Amino acid sequence: MTPIIMDAQGFAQLELEQYIEEQAVELAPEFEIDAIYDGDFGNLYRVWFGFKLLGTFYRTDIDGLWVAQPIESDCLIRCETPEEAQLLIITVSGLLVVEVNYKKINSRLLQRVVMRSQ
Repeated sequence: MTPIIMDAQGFAQLELEQYIEEQAVELAPEFEIDAIYDGDFGNLYRVWFGFKLLGTFYRTDIDGLWVAQPIESDCLIRCETPEEAQLLIITVSGLLVVEVNYKKINSRLLQRVVMRSQ
């Protein structure tokens, strides 16, 4: 096994990266999701940040897509997965900044987000 030789700058960079990682874990907001039954939508999932309701999402019977309804917007956003719906609700609330790799994102999702924000 070859020993790893690190200079002072490399060591400082490693310490900084570890510190940032620890802070991210400690400061990351915690979101909670629960569900209630709704006569019109079936299971209606709610996304909470503490006592603040950020939005709801549900699955449609017609096409099986998920509809996200952020509280901060009057738009309905159709998503392919419940995780997309949750992410959109949290992002619209302003509590999460997402760095997107546009080459990997589903182009239909990107179009829905762009259309919603115009």
